[in-house]
Amino acid sequence: MTELAQNNTEVDDALPLGPQSLVWRYFGDNRMYLIGPRPAVLQNMLAELGQGVLDHSVFFSDTAARVKRSLPPIFMTVYGSEDDNEGFNVRDFHHNIKGEMTLPDGRVSRYHALDPETYFWAHATFVEQVLYFADTFVKKLSREEKERIYLESKTWYRRYGVSDRPMPATYAEFEKYWQRMLDDVLVAHSTAKYGVGYVTKGFPCPKGVHPLVWRVLSVGFNPLAAFLTTGGLPPQARQLLGLPWSERQERRYQRFAAFWRSRPVNWLWDRLPMSVRYNKFAQRGYANAA
Repeated sequence: MTELAQNNTEVDDALPLGPQSLVWRYFGDNRMYLIGPRPAVLQNMLAELGQGVLDHSVFFSDTAARVKRSLPPIFMTVYGSEDDNEGFNVRDFHHNIKGEMTLPDGRVSRYHALDPETYFWAHATFVEQVLYFADTFVKKLSREEKERIYLESKTWYRRYGVSDRPMPATYAEFEKYWQRMLDDVLVAHSTAKYGVGYVTKGFPCPKGVHPLVWRVLSVGFNPLAAFLTTGGLPPQARQLLGLPWSERQERRYQRFAAFWRSRPVNWLWDRLPMSVRYNKFAQRGYANAA
């Protein structure tokens, strides 16, 4: 196959990003906070990825700094243009994230953040984040909409310049991949367990907040954070991480989600200013496209 034919195949098996795409519509929506840290927790439940964070990240010493450093270039990869985005820079951040890890059976294995299977899992959690968020807190997505989001996400992934060998060809194949990862591959890595520790212990006092002020605020904040975090995780992840969740809590979570999906809430949200509805990266993307 010629290079031109290969390029045409790559274009034909995906959909573009841009103002008309569903990924743009949902990924930068500020209601995304309602799903809690779902993608980050699931990322770190892949042993190789969790070990990379443990060995190379400031996640444990300054979690907020890690989030502020990691998320902006990913948003700019999505909301940039095909010729001007941060995809290659995101990839290059990971060149030196590598090392060794001890497997449960005692064997030592090497890991690298740019291993295609590891890198694609990180991306997959963001793709599933878009699907889960929209379907849970905005509207019930049709099968066609889910397939469209997935085809758009293939364009997103290719902006990183990492091998797309592990990337499922279709949404149906992605569903099977996702289920297999949840059922057979993910583990309760210490990085993931640390990331959800506040569910049972509460958040520590944030930097810059007086302890007495935090003592008052935490009374409402900690239960809400625990509710969104635990409710926003797949059952397999909750079980692996030992997070308590009852049928009663599940019913409350579903009622909470249904409230956000309701027609009056969506009607009101759609009439708020763009600066309220979307983060600054999405706002910039739409403005540049216009």
